Amino acid sequence: MYLEIAMLAYFVVLFLTIRDIRIFKRTGYISYRKGALKGLAASSLILIGAISIEAKPEIGLLIVLLGLYINRKGVREPVFTNAGTLDRFLGKTDYRRANRLRKNGQKAAPDRK
Repeated sequence: MYLEIAMLAYFVVLFLTIRDIRIFKRTGYISYRKGALKGLAASSLILIGAISIEAKPEIGLLIVLLGLYINRKGVREPVFTNAGTLDRFLGKTDYRRANRLRKNGQKAAPDRK
């Protein structure tokens, strides 16, 4: 039963990470990039916890909970203006790449592809 709980946590964190990657790719907001990086670190830790459940279940679940704690996301920009529930669940947003900010605080030039 412990392994099933750990794997469920792993797949939930991976889903949220992929959703953050998709939102970052569509909007260019840095907070979603940071959230995706936190999700990758958290999913790695959760996978280590799931592997260590075989040896000691309590320690393994503690590592899984630490991974879930790392996966906490910070304050985000509003990206869902008129999306339905399924679109929000899947991370479907409007494209807003022209409003992307660089690290030094300057506005980026619009993409001309």
